[in-house]
Amino acid sequence: MGKDELKLFIDECLSPSFVQRLAERGYWAIHPRDYGRAGELDHEVLRRCLEEDRAIVTENAIDFRKLVGDVELHPGLIILPSLDRETSWALLERALAYLEGRGTPADVMVNHVLEVAADGSCTMYELPKPQE
Repeated sequence: MGKDELKLFIDECLSPSFVQRLAERGYWAIHPRDYGRAGELDHEVLRRCLEEDRAIVTENAIDFRKLVGDVELHPGLIILPSLDRETSWALLERALAYLEGRGTPADVMVNHVLEVAADGSCTMYELPKPQE
């Protein structure tokens, strides 16, 4: 596996080339185009990612934020802004560096959302919010 067992699902709104680039960095990622999963509905994507213990990388903030907020336990969600391919890749690299700086990426991501802004700033928060 790779990078402390963090497995990633690259949503179809992002380039499939990210899978190879992530492999070069030591991450194991899949893209729906490579697995016959193109066109799956968001709730199906989440279900499969939960089964496979994969964090989702997407530009689809609204839908996936709601979906992961409705489950008790999830492997994480990384949200990128909708920009050109190379900028998106640079922001994903920024997100991974941010995670690596906080500990074991797979552990850090559990029940967390990491949103990356166009300027590269990262905001991380728990979702669903812990019960008090």
